[in-house]
Order: sequence, then C-alpha cells, then structure tokens
Amino acid sequence: MSDIAHPSAHASDADSLVAELSAAHDTLERARRRVDTVGESELATLRDSHDELTDLFDRYEEEVTGDGDFQTFIEFQGHIAEFTEELPDELRHREVFEDVDDLLQQRRLTESDWTRVRETLAPVREDIERLDDRSEARERYRDARHAVERRRRDLTDRIDDLERLQRLGEADLDAPTERLRDPIDRYNDRVTDVFDRFTGEAGARTVFAFLDATEQFPLVDFRTPPEDLREYVETHEPGTEPVPQLLEYSEYSRSKLDHYVGDADALKRSVATHRTFFRRLDADPLTVSWPPPAPGELRYRARELESVVGRFVDAVDLDEGDGSTDEGAPDPLVALRQVRALPRETDYAHLRDSAQARAQLGSDERDRLASGAVESELADCRTARERLDEALSTYPSV
Repeated sequence: MSDIAHPSAHASDADSLVAELSAAHDTLERARRRVDTVGESELATLRDSHDELTDLFDRYEEEVTGDGDFQTFIEFQGHIAEFTEELPDELRHREVFEDVDDLLQQRRLTESDWTRVRETLAPVREDIERLDDRSEARERYRDARHAVERRRRDLTDRIDDLERLQRLGEADLDAPTERLRDPIDRYNDRVTDVFDRFTGEAGARTVFAFLDATEQFPLVDFRTPPEDLREYVETHEPGTEPVPQLLEYSEYSRSKLDHYVGDADALKRSVATHRTFFRRLDADPLTVSWPPPAPGELRYRARELESVVGRFVDAVDLDEGDGSTDEGAPDPLVALRQVRALPRETDYAHLRDSAQARAQLGSDERDRLASGAVESELADCRTARERLDEALSTYPSV
C-alpha cells in the first residue's frame, strides 16, 4: 500500500499545486498578450534580423576591434551595410538597426563602441524577449499542469488503497480459511514434488520441449532458456541426459569431462555459464498463490495449469508416492481439480476476503480502521482529487 499521509496534507498539497497552476496560467496569459500587442509574425521577423546581425558580430567582432586586419574590417562593414539595406522597410525598430550601422561605419572600433552598439540594440532585444518569455511561461504552465496530473494519479492510487483497506477491514477474520488453504497447499506440494522429479529424471531436451510448450499459456510464466544453452541441448548428445547430470558434468575439469562427452569445450561454454538458469528452474510458475486469486482468475489459471501439468505428469512414476488414492493421491491433477472447484463449492469470495485480511492487515492498519483515520483520510483524498479535477478542467493543456 502507499505510504500513510496525514489527511490534511492531501488538501494542502492540492491547494498548493492548484495555486501554482493558476499563477502559471496568469503569467502565460500576460506573456501571450505582450506578444499579441506587437504581433507574432512581426516579432519573429525581428528576431530573425537580430539573429543575423549578431551572427555577424560573432564572426567579426574580435578581428575588427582595435588594430585588426584592415581588409577584414572593410569586409565586415560591407556585410553590415548590405544587411541594413536588405531590411524590410516596415521592419519594427528598423531605425535601431540603421543607428547600429552608423556606429559601426567608423575607421576604428573599440570596446566602448561595441558597448554602445549593444545598448542601442536594447529595444530590439526587449521586444524579441516577448517570444522567449512566452515560451518560458508556456513551459512553466505545462510543468505545473503535469504536476497536478501526477498528484491526481497519486491520489487515485491512494484512494484505491484506502478503499481496499476498508474492504479488508470489513472481512470476517474468524472465517474458516483452511477450506481454501488446505486444497491449495495440497496441490502446491504435489505439483512441486512431481515437477522436481520430472526435471531431475527427464532428459534436458525433454525439459526444454516442455518449457517451449508452456509459451502458449500466458498465465504459466516460465523463463525462456538462453539461446546458446538451448542450441547445445538440442544438438549435442549430453542434451538427452537429466539436468542434474548436465550440471554435474559442468563442474568437471576439462580433462575429466573428455572421458564423458564428445566436446568438453562446448559443454563448458554452453552449460557451465548457465548453471543459474537450471538452478532457478522450479515449480513456482505452476503453483497457486496465497491469498488466492479472484474466482475468475483462478478459473482461467487452473485451466491453463491443467494443460501444462498434464504435459509432464505422465513422465513421472506416481506409484512412487504414498500409495493412497484420490484424496491422498500424489497426482497433482487430482489436487488441481479440487482447487478449481473451490469457487463453486465454497463461499469463496467471503473466505478469500478473510484470507487477504489476515495476510495483509497489520496492527497499525487495524488501529487506523478502528479509530476512523482511514475513513477520514479517504474523504480528504476524494476532496483533494475533486479540487484537482476542477483545476484541470479550468486550465486546459497547451
């Protein structure tokens, strides 16, 4: 569950975020009006002209200041004159660019001349900054709105947690959950035992064929064998050996291994480097969780498990079990069918709620439920979310 927060903190955070969004919206509106007062197209043209001029400054300033190269100086002044002549007659602040041209058409330029040039260009910069200010204001507004959206998602998650906590608090903690637990434990124990025997006795190639077959069952999620290991198992004779034998081979020295396999290097290269894959290959993807899943999920999972378990159970001699039949039989399919029948034959939803409550309700959570703190925080979260929803409706995305 999400971290516990003091109820009043939710409302305070929401108000703070909405205030930031409102302020960002006001700033953006002012920035838009400043652009609209002049006209975006006119400002864009002004910015292009300013950029072209400052590009010339960047290229020539250092070389033409002081006792620079005379030829370069004449070239620079020619570019400035050409730039000024080509400016549109209706360009905003055209007279400023003409004044800059006059300042630069001297026989010698000093640092102070460049300072005067930049001071003269100040009205141009102030105008084109309207576009930059609008871009910055738009970015701030987007960030503020995204912060509101993130907080709303967090509140929704918190509300889900609290509502779930309330449902758990209403569960009957004294319900006989063993009516679910015993069949599930029995199945899990049996399928684990039979799968361990299957992977310990069948050839690795057979085990890999089983893993390949499980890929069509999305609710039974086994890890896929590494490609180089798969290639070795499928194409080399030791691939017919049981997994424990392959693992034992992988621990042999190369000289010892030469006595048992045809290509010791290939086994070392392909098997020894993937011992962890084999050691992590267990029956966990075949088990049923506790607390148990929802009825529909259990039904679909049991259907897939029945198909998957049936693919290897026949490869194991079940007569090696305790010799009893049906209820006590070692066949995991029998136990699985009993698990599958639980939603039909028991008050499954009631017992499941109780199992979840026992597993997930700690003493602190029970105290918060009893004191009304959960109900209070839930109400505060809902109010805060409504405040954010109102803000998102008032301030649209841009």
